[in-house]
Amino acid sequence: MEGVIAANLAAVRERIAAASRIADRAPESVTLVAVSKTHPAASVRQALIAGHRVFGENRVQEAQGKYPALR
Repeated sequence: MEGVIAANLAAVRERIAAASRIADRAPESVTLVAVSKTHPAASVRQALIAGHRVFGENRVQEAQGKYPALR
């Protein structure tokens, strides 16, 4: 699973870079928010290892149970 998440993040980042070039804007001006709702902490951890830092959760209760273990 870990390789898949890192590869998917890399692919999305490349698409953001390509779209940014077309739109004549800096890729750094785009924020990729990984939606982690319903995904286990192990998957979020793999995204963290791959360098991703911005996540979105739909329910506070789910985040409270998941994120303390990732610190």
